[in-house]
Amino acid sequence: MSAVTTFETHPDRYVHFKLGVEGAIARLVLDVQQDRPHVDGYALKLNSYDLGVDIELHDAALRLRFEHPGVRAVVVSSANPRVFCAGANIMMLASSSHPFKVNFCKFTNETRCAIEEASARSSQRWIAALGGTASGGGYELALACDEIHLVDDGSSAVSLPEIPLLGVLPGTGGLTRLVDKRRVRRDLADVFSTLAEGVKARRALEWGLVDAVWPKSRFERAIADRAATLAAQGTGREGPGIVLEPLAPRVSEDAVEYDHVDLRVDRSRRVAHLTVRAPSRPPGPAGMPRDSDFWMLRVFRELDDALCRLRFDFLEVGLVLVRTTGDIDSVLATEALVASRRSDDWLAREIVLLAGRTLRRLEATAKSFFALVEPGSAFAGCLFELALACDRIYMLRDPARPTHLAVGPFSGGSLPMANGLTRLESRFLGSPERAAGLAQARPTLDAAGALEAGLCTSAPDEIDWDDEVRVAIEERSSLSPDALTAMEASLRFAGPETTETKIYGRLSAWQNWVFTRPNSTGDRGALSLYGSPERPRFDWRRT
Repeated sequence: MSAVTTFETHPDRYVHFKLGVEGAIARLVLDVQQDRPHVDGYALKLNSYDLGVDIELHDAALRLRFEHPGVRAVVVSSANPRVFCAGANIMMLASSSHPFKVNFCKFTNETRCAIEEASARSSQRWIAALGGTASGGGYELALACDEIHLVDDGSSAVSLPEIPLLGVLPGTGGLTRLVDKRRVRRDLADVFSTLAEGVKARRALEWGLVDAVWPKSRFERAIADRAATLAAQGTGREGPGIVLEPLAPRVSEDAVEYDHVDLRVDRSRRVAHLTVRAPSRPPGPAGMPRDSDFWMLRVFRELDDALCRLRFDFLEVGLVLVRTTGDIDSVLATEALVASRRSDDWLAREIVLLAGRTLRRLEATAKSFFALVEPGSAFAGCLFELALACDRIYMLRDPARPTHLAVGPFSGGSLPMANGLTRLESRFLGSPERAAGLAQARPTLDAAGALEAGLCTSAPDEIDWDDEVRVAIEERSSLSPDALTAMEASLRFAGPETTETKIYGRLSAWQNWVFTRPNSTGDRGALSLYGSPERPRFDWRRT
């Protein structure tokens, strides 16, 4: 398959959302066109969504942060008077491959985590205005918002019907957000998650499933008043936004080329080569440019897009070899500039938050990543974090062609992993003082120094380099992809558990398992037979 999935769009090209901004309040209206699915073969009835709808939501959430920094409140609502959102389209799921299902759920979740981050870190509060029923993924979208307001019209309800109707789980964090985020009592969450019809307004409020309910006659006014209140409370994001110009990569059968990132695929070996280029020069005396071509913003947008394409368009690629090229000092100077502006510049803060989200997307990607530190590499600062995000780091030790790793200012906590720790803290769980010392000292280390400091996996000399790297690649490519996915998901997020690690850990484990069980996706499974007059036939054995 050629690289065909496009993750970029623009509000002018939205099919399923309408985005409007008035002062400090944005309104995002879901109006899914049922005859415009992402691929042919199903109708998007009842505001159900597919990947195309999710791509628009992802784009809107990103643009609100960069193009509209003055927005303090975002209201998500529906143009359908009876349905907010029926969740992921069932016929789309039933007809999709297993890898697509899981990647789809993961992409959707990452956007919802970004919405939650916008509230926590960017002073943009999100309100879900449920003027009709919210089911499955539709209610999960509401769960990602700060507040959920439901119309009390006698029929509208919230529900997570995946278990009783489809034999699967609410795959975009529903169960975890229900109890971890909203603190719903376990027994009530149990009842709620097994009721196909869901729970209506008054009981939903009593159980903590929503934050407020309003009669239909007062609903719109109540939402407007609440948005105005939240907008008035927001602080710290003054100044005009910047336009996110298109990335416009050059796409061919086995390559995607951007300005600073190249992705090339060797299909015969099931290996991808991901190369990131450092800025061509340090920032000038004018400081940080106020446009989307600024290197740190552009490079992480490109890297994020490349990772999404890797997931959906290159399914058989199991191993990604990550390289960097360019001048280490240019990377460190650029990072130092951004770091110096973070406290008083919303754009600098948003760039850092984007970099963090992108690195976490890499760590949640079901592929192996090996960083190769070779002559001319620029694994410094935020690109050093890119190396730490990989499963292994191989570093050439050759006195005639020295290689270096450089710790930068963002390794001390600005780019946290999903577990809330820095990558240095996760790497050195048994010796936190080592992580703290490296983050404070910010050394630049050659291969021998990096090996001694524990910052690379192996440092072969020039005689052994080619053979050791080749054997490592061949060995990794020979192993079971299922076992590797489970292993990597277990090892990448050492340390404390968070809502985010729970969501992705369970998505990797439970959804990978449930989606392949005959009780759901077999010929007589609940998902396969959904919408037909036949009832599913379950294997009643508990395993």
